Amino acid sequence: MSAEPKLSAAAQANLPTHVAVIMDGNGRWAKQRGLPRVEGHRNGVESVRTIVRAAGEVGIKYLTLYAFSVENWNRPKDEVDTLMKYLARFLKNEIGELNRNNVRLEAIGQIWRLPEAVQEQLAKTRAALAKNNGLTLILALSYGGRTELIEATRAIAEKVKTGALDPAEINERVISEHVYTRHWPDPDLMIRTSGEMRISNFLLWQLSYAEFVITQTLWPDFRKAHLCEALEEYARRHRRFGGV
Repeated sequence: MSAEPKLSAAAQANLPTHVAVIMDGNGRWAKQRGLPRVEGHRNGVESVRTIVRAAGEVGIKYLTLYAFSVENWNRPKDEVDTLMKYLARFLKNEIGELNRNNVRLEAIGQIWRLPEAVQEQLAKTRAALAKNNGLTLILALSYGGRTELIEATRAIAEKVKTGALDPAEINERVISEHVYTRHWPDPDLMIRTSGEMRISNFLLWQLSYAEFVITQTLWPDFRKAHLCEALEEYARRHRRFGGV
């Protein structure tokens, strides 16, 4: 049996507060094995369970997972229906596991577009975990970065229209107060699995100064050891935020 992955003292001392993950490669994982795409998604759920637990164990405070994008609605109906079924099942079946690990659940995106049964289960699961104060797990569901910025712009424009806000007062703080993630700090680290070199409309405002770690590992194979590797890489970075 392999040893439990552990962080170095340097990485433990320089943990990111907020980690965001683009969970990519489910379809390729299934194709490599001659399986239907949905099998990749099903196996990807185990990676979610593992990484949520691992993130809490090492001391990360916020973990945002890109679970379903607005573009994903354009996939074949059978695949979307299966994904929604897996999502509802995950939200229901993981309550015990998440409670044991002191995880709080939040969600961002156009939640109203999700099937009613998923919305209801999401609300129930959030309520069941509301008193937890460990890791905050944020699921990006029916999420799109451009959609988020459009909605934020509309909300700000409405305040300008009613006289509640002067256009001259619009700054970074005002915009940050109107995006979906306004209650949490911006991600320090963004991990993308499967080797793709793009952010795919994910947290366009929030990732401005995040460190990126791209791994060739496909999401269904991503485990605590891979998370620790990404955190070690993050610890080696020197974040300048535009300075020197």
